[in-house]
Amino acid sequence: MRTPRLRLTRVLAAGVAAGLVLAGCGGGSDDGSGDTPSSVSQADIDKAMQTPTELTFWSWVPNIDKEIALFQKKYPAIKVKLVNAGQGEPQYTKLRTALKAGSGAPDVVQIEFQYIPTFTITGDLLDLRPYGAEALKDQFVDWTWGQVTGADGQVWAIPQDTGPMGMLYRQDIFDKYGIKPPATWDEFAAAARTLHTADPNVYLTNLAGNQNGAWMGLLWQAGARPFKTDGDQITVSVNDEASKKLAGYWGGLAKEGVIATDADFTDQWFQGLNRGKYATWLTAAWGPVFLSSSAKDTSGKWRAAPLPQWTAGANEAGNWGGSTSAVVKATKNPIAAAKFAEFLNTDPESTMMFATEQFLFPATKSLLSNPAFTDQKPAFYGGQQVNQVFAGISDTVATDFQWPPFLDQTVNDWDETVGKSLADRTDTVAALDQWQERITTYAKNQGFTVK
Repeated sequence: MRTPRLRLTRVLAAGVAAGLVLAGCGGGSDDGSGDTPSSVSQADIDKAMQTPTELTFWSWVPNIDKEIALFQKKYPAIKVKLVNAGQGEPQYTKLRTALKAGSGAPDVVQIEFQYIPTFTITGDLLDLRPYGAEALKDQFVDWTWGQVTGADGQVWAIPQDTGPMGMLYRQDIFDKYGIKPPATWDEFAAAARTLHTADPNVYLTNLAGNQNGAWMGLLWQAGARPFKTDGDQITVSVNDEASKKLAGYWGGLAKEGVIATDADFTDQWFQGLNRGKYATWLTAAWGPVFLSSSAKDTSGKWRAAPLPQWTAGANEAGNWGGSTSAVVKATKNPIAAAKFAEFLNTDPESTMMFATEQFLFPATKSLLSNPAFTDQKPAFYGGQQVNQVFAGISDTVATDFQWPPFLDQTVNDWDETVGKSLADRTDTVAALDQWQERITTYAKNQGFTVK
C-alpha cells in the first residue's frame, strides 16, 4: 500500500490499441522458451529454489529488506536485489518503459490492486497458477483474492496489504456538540449541518476534490460497479443509479457548504487535521497509523468506527488502497520469482513484520484474527482496539468490484470532472455524465467495444 500523497497523473497505458491485448516480452518458463507451463512439479520447485539465482524486486515499502532477509535465510541460493523505482505512478511509468524495451524489467514488482488490469491487458504479468498460487486462496480475505484473479481464473499477483474504509472521528468534538457516530449517511448529513451551524470553522468531514481513491472506495460501498472488462469489450457505467446517488449526496453537502472539499495530503490539510477543522476522516485501514504521525497534537482524541450505511442495519464497506506482489512474465526465473512473491505475503513472520514494522494493513485471514495484531490499544485512539475495528470492516468489502485497464486516464478525467465539481461546489451529478463521456470516448479510441 502507499498513502496517496502523489497526485495521480496521466500516463497512457502502453500497448492498449486497436482492441489488441499485447503479450509481454520474454519468458514464463525456466528454459526461456516463452511458454508458461500448465503445472510445475514439487521436484522442479525444489531444484529451482536450490539453484543459485538473482531476482530483481521493485518495491517502495520502507525497510522491506527485512522481509527479504527472511526469504534469503530460508533460500540462501536465491539472492534478491531490491530496487526502489519510485512510489506508485513513477514506478509504473518506468515499468512500462522497461517492458516495451524488452530489458530492465524486474522479476517481481509491487503493484496496487487498481493497477493490475493495466498490466494484464498488455499480457505483462505471469499467471501464478502453475506455481501453486491457487492453493493460497483460503489464506486471504475473499475480496482481496477477487482483486488478483482474472476472468478465467488466472492468479495475477499475491495480495500484500489492504485499505478497507472506515471512519476516524474526533471524540472530543462529537461530545462537545452532542453528536453520536452516525450509523447511516442520512444521520451523517444531519450531523454535518448541525456541527457547521454550531461552529462555522468546523466541518464534519473533508471530501477532497483531488482524491479519486476515496471516491472509488465510496462508490464500492454504495454498490456501484463502474467497470467490467472482457477482452476487448468494456462496460463503463460511472453514472449509473448508485453513482448518481453518491454524487447527489456529496455534491449536495458540498454545495450547502457543510463539508470541506480541501485538497488532501497538503500542508493546509495537515494543519486542518491538527487544529480540529475536520471532525472525521473517511479513510482506509492504513489511515490510523498515518494520522497518528501526522496529527500528533490531537493524540487521544480520535476513535474509529465503520462507515455510515446507505440502509439502516446494513454492513458494507469499500476499499481504498492496498497492493500486491506480481511476477513479470518476462522473468527468466519464474519459479523462484513466484515463490518469492508467495513467501513475502504468506510467511507468518514476514506478514507480521509488514503489519507491525511497516504498519501495512494485512490481507491474510490469520493475521486479521491474531490477538497480537487485533488487541493493540494505541494511546492516540484512547486505547481503542482500532486494528480490530478495521479487521471487522475488511470482512464487509464486496468481492466483485473491478478496475479499468486504463486507470491513469480514468483518474485524470475524474480530476477534471467529478473532482473539480466537488472543489468548485458545482453540479456533481452532471459531472458524472461528463466523466462517463470522456472515459467512453477514450476507450473507443483505444479499440475497445464499449457497453
